[in-house]
Amino acid sequence: MVDHKNGYVYMSFTHKLLKMDLSGKLIGSLTGFLGHLGDLDFNEEDGKIYGSLEYKNDAIGQGIRNALGVKEGSSNGFYIAVIDGSKIVRPEMNAEEEKDIINTVFLPEVLKDYEAKVLVNGQEKAHRFACSGIDGVAFAPAIGGNKQGKKYLYVAYGVYGDNERDDNDYQVILRYDVSGWNKYASPLLQDNLHHSGPKKPLNKYFVKTGNTRYGIQNLAYDPFTGHLMAAVYKGSKPQYPNYDLFIIDGNKKPFKGKIKSDDKWLKVTQLSLADLGSKDEKTGIRGWHFKWGATGLCPLGDGYFYISHNGKSEDGQQQTTIYKYKWVGDAETPFVRVK
Repeated sequence: MVDHKNGYVYMSFTHKLLKMDLSGKLIGSLTGFLGHLGDLDFNEEDGKIYGSLEYKNDAIGQGIRNALGVKEGSSNGFYIAVIDGSKIVRPEMNAEEEKDIINTVFLPEVLKDYEAKVLVNGQEKAHRFACSGIDGVAFAPAIGGNKQGKKYLYVAYGVYGDNERDDNDYQVILRYDVSGWNKYASPLLQDNLHHSGPKKPLNKYFVKTGNTRYGIQNLAYDPFTGHLMAAVYKGSKPQYPNYDLFIIDGNKKPFKGKIKSDDKWLKVTQLSLADLGSKDEKTGIRGWHFKWGATGLCPLGDGYFYISHNGKSEDGQQQTTIYKYKWVGDAETPFVRVK
């Protein structure tokens, strides 16, 4: 995520947030997260960073605690972390101990779906819509509405990659108005997770992409195209094209549809994929096979982007290099690298 006005780049590495300048110099970091800090976006209205933050006792949550040497697990909880980046001024600042840097807002809609039990072809399965929590976040105008109007926070579910289910082939995206969120915001207390947050989102949208592994990793609104870009870890169901990148059409209005959930047909509001990229003839799904973007996809304006190329160092540490790209958007190539 880029703070254009002040010239900083923010990157989340699961349980750590880094703040760097545009030359790559480390300015500071926020550590001490016992949950998964995911995708980030910048709210121009209040100058704060908004990021997905989840606490859960699945393989991801256990992996984080093992890496940090924490034995006991916490209860499940899904939050938007609201972070004041201007107060991150040195490395290794503790997110829970430092005052006035971070507040959190609880999302009960996510917890409800995560903890639900549903029927899938007569067998009981955990997690409605195969919800694994949340990851992708982005500020964007109302879809199909005025592009110069108010911006809302869009929050994408994580979705478990499970080839044996037929109820996990949609991305799920919640829309929130954050203008009144100060009444919900609470300090980060990881051994006593709070439940202060909006009862429901403004909208709950579904986008058919075919199953992906852990849903939308990176959600980004691009004002140049007027679309939402969704980078994923591609799925493995053979009946789908399993693209890495999808474009959600920001110009087409949401429409009513039906999807299967809990062995019943459920009326929902759906979003459209843009008529861009390769089209899979069997499913009609459009997208791209593009290796990069799931760990960082940041619009810069005028069709330019910073895109993360992730990897590992020789000692096994996660790392990334950020490259500049320009949007092309043809059937085979979404972006090209530029200097």
